[in-house]
Amino acid sequence: MAWTEERIAKLKQGWEGGMTATQIAEMLGEGVTRNAVIGKAHRLGLESRPSPVKAAAEEAAPRPAPAPPPAPKAAEPSAPPPAPRAEAPIPAPQPPPAPVVAKAPAKPVKGGKQTRTTLLDLNDKVCKWPIGHPGEPDFHFCGKPVQPGFPYCGEHCLVAYQAQMPRKDRPRPLPPLPGAPRR
Repeated sequence: MAWTEERIAKLKQGWEGGMTATQIAEMLGEGVTRNAVIGKAHRLGLESRPSPVKAAAEEAAPRPAPAPPPAPKAAEPSAPPPAPRAEAPIPAPQPPPAPVVAKAPAKPVKGGKQTRTTLLDLNDKVCKWPIGHPGEPDFHFCGKPVQPGFPYCGEHCLVAYQAQMPRKDRPRPLPPLPGAPRR
């Protein structure tokens, strides 16, 4: 699409006639878009018009009238000065809180002897803890009876799961390095 003198004249005529950019684009036809009309009008220095969307929103929501100033109040009789307050009693010192003793973890269910369980022998009743490297010929799984509700035996549950520390005891995260990207 090229801006010929004829198209520019039609654009100016429609713009000055109060047509919308969409109407002008439809009038010019042949692939002229609303945005092309707006851009060309801007480059030609045609007078900008207020947005019809903003104007409609302002008309729809009239400004509330300012509130009348409050009426002057009559002077109230002066009250007697308040009586002095008694000082709050100082509470007796409290003994320090008892130290928190961490409970020992529950003893795992003692399972049977570890067996060399292969991938094909795994089921929901045996420990699925891998032993060795998968690429080695002696790779196998633990095979002891599982802790109820877990995929591992008691011994391997102690390795796989750790109790979460209370928030106050957790180490604080390090501050980000200067210039490092934020997460």
